[in-house]
Amino acid sequence: MIEIRNLQKNFGEKQVLKNVNLTIEDGKVTCILGGSGCGKSTLIKCMIRLEDATSGQILVDGKDITQIKSEIKMAAIRRHFGYLFQEGALFDSMTVGENVSFGLKYLTDVPPGDYAKVIREKLALVGLKEEVANLNPSELSGGMKKRVSLARVLAINPKVILYDEPTTGLDPIMSDIISDLVLDLKAKLGVTSVVITHDMHSAFKIADKIAFLYEGKILLYGTPEEFRHTDNPYVKQFVTGSSQGPIQMKLMRE
Repeated sequence: MIEIRNLQKNFGEKQVLKNVNLTIEDGKVTCILGGSGCGKSTLIKCMIRLEDATSGQILVDGKDITQIKSEIKMAAIRRHFGYLFQEGALFDSMTVGENVSFGLKYLTDVPPGDYAKVIREKLALVGLKEEVANLNPSELSGGMKKRVSLARVLAINPKVILYDEPTTGLDPIMSDIISDLVLDLKAKLGVTSVVITHDMHSAFKIADKIAFLYEGKILLYGTPEEFRHTDNPYVKQFVTGSSQGPIQMKLMRE
């Protein structure tokens, strides 16, 4: 379990996260919703100390990682996490197979002789044939790049996967395929998933719990059903996608 307590993050004088409290349950899918610039990506970067919190606590299995000073100890904790970047972040100079196996050398004890087996298994988990391993990223569609990136994450057998906008830039069919993959990995591997998204269809399909982040604060944390029937005007406007509501009024004043 990951527990976030009174988390604040400032960039200079700008406060991006404001006393965020959130519980990520083991083996569940937690979606974090919110508009552009509300602090979603900053929040998950703080979870693995890619960004250091200004104040507050981040407890991973009961241990406050904000207090860890040793980079070696922090690196050991990060090995339990996989991070799927928004654009995939594949290395163009490497084949698909080399991308998938990249972390094995640095983050695992898997012998090089077993890399081919791991590549084959992880590509299969995301619905790709082993021949794809010989292709270059430039030969892949957007959806395939996302799946290869996910296979690279899975190669190190993480306990927690952090997804940063996994359906961004994909057509509705491929977005649904990625959502199905998140659910499939939860069922097959029991991984804990934290999904940053503004895709309501995907969130309602995959989430056990949803947190809505607005201007650096969590306005609502609950089940998809609670989000469908919320009376909170900010959350309701975001869920329905309406152009009329308090969010639009605030943007017009600014």
